[in-house]
Amino acid sequence: MPTIKERIQAVQTSVAQAAQKAGRSDVELIAVSKTHPPEALLQALHEGLTLFGENKVQEARAKIPLLPGRARWHFIGHLQRNKVRHLLALPFELLHGIDSLELAREIDRVAADTGAHPRILLEVNLAAESSKFGFNPANLRPALDSLLALSRLQIEGLMTIPPLAPEPEHSRRYFAALRSLRDEIQQEFRLPLPVLSMGMSADFPVAIEEGATLVRVGSAIFGHRSGPGWRPTADSSMLD
Repeated sequence: MPTIKERIQAVQTSVAQAAQKAGRSDVELIAVSKTHPPEALLQALHEGLTLFGENKVQEARAKIPLLPGRARWHFIGHLQRNKVRHLLALPFELLHGIDSLELAREIDRVAADTGAHPRILLEVNLAAESSKFGFNPANLRPALDSLLALSRLQIEGLMTIPPLAPEPEHSRRYFAALRSLRDEIQQEFRLPLPVLSMGMSADFPVAIEEGATLVRVGSAIFGHRSGPGWRPTADSSMLD
């Protein structure tokens, strides 16, 4: 069974190779730490990883204080509107899954109350899967004028999760489609969108080849969970 150190080294090598193949140097690795215990994150931090991805507000709220200040955090999960205020109180650098105009408006409203200027990515549901959240590509452009009118939000790019596939190559067309959509929006709206969050443990090299600047890797670093994983205690997870 490989250690976390060995897994990290293997993932970093794969990231570097894919980036070199694509002639790129702008790829950052997010260690997807949801449901993994703080001890595993400390190990990863010791091995040089500093950027972690959490997808539950209550888990992040309990876990973040247990890590040293050099740890960095992205929120990568689906965000419920009633959790926005709690989320903005946490030190997340980037919010990946902004999947509707209604959610964006709520974040902007709460940010105005708290003085925050959240950096966000717009999630795009390229395959129109009913099980996933996100803007339909055809509806994203009509929503952009309203999104850009939200003065507290800093839109930095797009994010997607392709359909589950048996082979990484099957995801390539979705990654390429997100890159093309980003390029079209940049040109049409004169809007810089440097960030593309796409690719996970099974397919991140393909995502990098197609333009990913952020890859979200969990099991390839921390291993597969045999049970429900780490959960905050009732006290630490309570949202006032």
